[in-house]
Amino acid sequence: MRRFWTRAEVASSPSGFGILLDGRPVRLPEGGAPLQVAAAPLAAAIAEEWQAAGDEVAYADLPLTRLAGTAQARVAPDQAASVAALAAYGASDLLCYRAEAPAELVERQARAWQPWLDWAALTLDAPLSVTAGVMPLAQPELSLAALRAALQRQTAEALTALGVLVPALGSLVLGLAVADQALLAEDAVALASLDELFQAELWGEDAEAAARRQNVRAEALLAGRFLALARG
Repeated sequence: MRRFWTRAEVASSPSGFGILLDGRPVRLPEGGAPLQVAAAPLAAAIAEEWQAAGDEVAYADLPLTRLAGTAQARVAPDQAASVAALAAYGASDLLCYRAEAPAELVERQARAWQPWLDWAALTLDAPLSVTAGVMPLAQPELSLAALRAALQRQTAEALTALGVLVPALGSLVLGLAVADQALLAEDAVALASLDELFQAELWGEDAEAAARRQNVRAEALLAGRFLALARG
């Protein structure tokens, strides 16, 4: 769309915060309801991205708006669906599947990943089992239930961010650690990329793999920023 506004600003109301473009509310593409967020910092950041937009604007140029709209229109009306989709990652969490060799990679995975499985056990009451190789590993049902409970405690905005973060990382544990402010999104990306980075050290960087990691990093940082802003 072409830019039609001069000024983007935040408008507060008893139900939250909206974004006005020259006095007209930003509306959701689905149904046309005004976009509303609960946290003032998130509203301010959304207004800033509209203010910074150029003459030609694509929805992809407004990533915070996109996530806020998803939270309002799709996640909030049926949070159980998001919880179920994200909980499935707990059964095959990246951190639980370790290399069999070489020894240096095995040691790196244990040193970097085990503390976050320990965190899940202590903080979320969700101890998870570890295996070597790629064969499916059945996790304790009580642990999976605890991970679902942790997701059920999240807001619609947090579930929306986790919907980006968890698939990108391949780890529900790392995603919940970011949501709990125990881990930075940047560090979560490094942990999730451990295997690829090790292979790059051995054999040299692969351009396609590097581009994929850069995309994952960008999505994870956006999700982490959205989480932080939504917390207020």
